[in-house]
Amino acid sequence: MTAQAHEENGTGSDYAATHLNGHYSEAEAEQPMLDKVQPPCYAQIIGWGYEVPDRVVTNHDLEQVVDTQDEWIRTRTGIQERRVVAVSEETTASLGTQAARKALEVADLHPARVDLVICATSSPEHFFPATASIIQDNLGLINAGAFDLSAACSGFVYALSVARAQILAGDAEYVLVVGSETLSRWVDWTDRTTCVLFGDGAGAVLLAASDVPGGVTASVLGSDGSGAELLTIPAGGSAAPASLETVSSGAHYIQMDGRAVFRFATRIMADATRRVLDKAGVSISEVDLVVPHQANKRIIQHSVLRQLKIPEDKVYVNVHKYGNTSTASIPIALCEAIEEGKVAPGDNLVFVGFGAGLTWGACSVKWSVPIEQPESTWWKNTQRQATYQAAAARSMWKRAVRRIYSQVEPRAMARRPVRRPEEEQPTP
Repeated sequence: MTAQAHEENGTGSDYAATHLNGHYSEAEAEQPMLDKVQPPCYAQIIGWGYEVPDRVVTNHDLEQVVDTQDEWIRTRTGIQERRVVAVSEETTASLGTQAARKALEVADLHPARVDLVICATSSPEHFFPATASIIQDNLGLINAGAFDLSAACSGFVYALSVARAQILAGDAEYVLVVGSETLSRWVDWTDRTTCVLFGDGAGAVLLAASDVPGGVTASVLGSDGSGAELLTIPAGGSAAPASLETVSSGAHYIQMDGRAVFRFATRIMADATRRVLDKAGVSISEVDLVVPHQANKRIIQHSVLRQLKIPEDKVYVNVHKYGNTSTASIPIALCEAIEEGKVAPGDNLVFVGFGAGLTWGACSVKWSVPIEQPESTWWKNTQRQATYQAAAARSMWKRAVRRIYSQVEPRAMARRPVRRPEEEQPTP
């Protein structure tokens, strides 16, 4: 009913009092809105999984490729080996799919219930479509939106923050967050300053809306674009499109000012950890485990251990096994920490990372779900396998239908007679 209609019915003054400028009166505001759905209060991590390639490249292997030594790599980075994709079928999407599949299995959630997929990556399958869309299709997440998030090695923390916001806003119930990388395909294997650092892998977590207190309780994100040139792949974008010159000069490979990044990282990791703990209302002494970005063991030692005075047994490190897997490093480390019994319900966790941009971020997590998972039965495994096979069949069917339409429609248009203007019927 319009304001004029209310005036005619003698209710104009009440209408103006209760709806002026879209606001309700005090009396109306105090009435319970039973039909209004309240957004969930917490975003819990209920599933987790990771995937790494089978091929292992040790420091001794690199000694055969570039002028470097195992001792030099270990003392300066803490890295002993890394995983590297070996065949063309291993891609950022394939690794991400396997990690996400494991997360769904841990949560025992049907793929159709996932509302959103966020893939944080610095080495996407393509510029577009999004790698997240390919993962969504591979898993049969038929009701999920999907997009990629680019924040370099900070990407997983950024994606976790976005997923939490989606859940707290009531826009999603289940959000799949994937960090996946194949950085070995962006590395110059003749450059000893970068090729010793990076590895491939993927990790994923499933967030769920919950009324149980805990989960991802706070996040802090930051960026300083003045340091963009410190860690970059110069070519391939709109600033320097691919050309013979960019390819021949190696401008499509990772380039880094290692010393500048080290100084930045050691400062910002400690600062971001302090800020997110303050935001969550948790003291440093109450932290049970820090899962930092696994870029360099010395960065972790100089920031989390020395500056924050957090004991070494409360900081998880696996950089010696995988090197720097960028967005995948934190979820891979989380999964291994869970496997080793370092995470339990009630624990206070911190995820903290930094990366190109320059970017940084941290999340505070109150772990509130059981770690022990019931053994999966043969029937449950069969159901899951059937679900993924159905997803593959559905995707193949859709592709086939599109190909048929793409061939049929041009032929139909070619056979359609073209009317001359004088043959057109006048409009009555």
